[in-house]
Amino acid sequence: MKKYAIVGAGGRALGMFAKPLATELKGAAELVGVCDINPIRANILSEQSGNIPVFSDFDTMIREVKPDAVIVTTPDNLHDHYIIRALEAGCDAISEKPMTTDAEKTRAIFEAEKRTGRKVIVTFNCRFMPYVVRIKELIKEGTIGDILHVSLNWSLDTSHGADYFRRWHRQMKNSGGLLIHKSTHHFDMVNWWLDDEPETVYANGSRLFYGATREQRGRTCSTCDHTKSCDFYYDVTANSFTNSFYKEAEKHDGYFRDQCVFGEDIDIYDTMSLNVKYKKNTLLTYSLNAYSPYEGWKATFVGTKGRIEAEDSHSGPGHDEPNNTIRIYNRRNELMTLQSRKAGGAHGGGDARLRRMIFVGDVADPLGQMAGSRAGAMSLLIGAAANLSIASGERIVIEDLLKETETVRG
Repeated sequence: MKKYAIVGAGGRALGMFAKPLATELKGAAELVGVCDINPIRANILSEQSGNIPVFSDFDTMIREVKPDAVIVTTPDNLHDHYIIRALEAGCDAISEKPMTTDAEKTRAIFEAEKRTGRKVIVTFNCRFMPYVVRIKELIKEGTIGDILHVSLNWSLDTSHGADYFRRWHRQMKNSGGLLIHKSTHHFDMVNWWLDDEPETVYANGSRLFYGATREQRGRTCSTCDHTKSCDFYYDVTANSFTNSFYKEAEKHDGYFRDQCVFGEDIDIYDTMSLNVKYKKNTLLTYSLNAYSPYEGWKATFVGTKGRIEAEDSHSGPGHDEPNNTIRIYNRRNELMTLQSRKAGGAHGGGDARLRRMIFVGDVADPLGQMAGSRAGAMSLLIGAAANLSIASGERIVIEDLLKETETVRG
């Protein structure tokens, strides 16, 4: 039975990895330690996952518990640091998405993986959602022929979307912005659906809704004078878990979970659109906004033999329907409608299926759902290229971002 250690004791580490490893995966994998600079969060994670050993120093944890693999769930800008240190310590690395935040760090991960002979897994749970899988199967079966164009429009509502502007994600230096932190999911879906890699990216991005767009603002919700009039007031103490996991932990690392979504220090975009050309000449048109009245996505695929339309609602009208619909149009003006049953559980059932493949290993993978460092790179580099394109106004060539190193497959 393999042993695993976690670095980064956040909410995702607890819900996606620590608790499941102590319950549903008990007997198949063993969680042997957690490392974090915040003792409160690390201890809460430990208490809720079998009282595993807690460490404040990464090297000490590796030396004492000797894991086979390290699960990296730190803020995004630290992923590369701990992935590389894990590889150099003789461990494999399992990284939350995004694998990292820019091309330079991506090249460093590739180099370390090649040098050490260890491997990196990136946890793209969207590949495991039944609805997303059904679309992949239809494309792979040639239902609409060769795919020539994809349109993907993603909307975050003002509950989920606003939360990125309260937390550490609000600054580019921490997350790379939503085009990396959030869109890496979406770009990987398209890459996987197409079984292709991006070639060039051109993008636009703005901060139009959040950030310093209104006069009435404060540093945090808990210290703000405008809580009664603000639609975005968030009481971190209202929930016993967030109160203990975040509010009571503030004094140890100065991290505030309830920062103002209209803060002047916010520098990530909330409105984004881009165009991607793929190596097989497919074109992608993509958009993301973080202030929609409802949450979900709409995708259209146009191929040599027809068209597929798909959409998924996560909030708002229709989100509680039991099925997702896929519409297929052929060249004879005929419409076929398919129903895909919505799965329960986190991320549309994707999290549990992903964990099973990684930690138990008894799940066949005919669709190539397991993602390595190459897949991790090809999704995040679309976002990194988009950030560069927004800043420069130029089209960015993906291969130019990787040319300083020999890449690996996966």
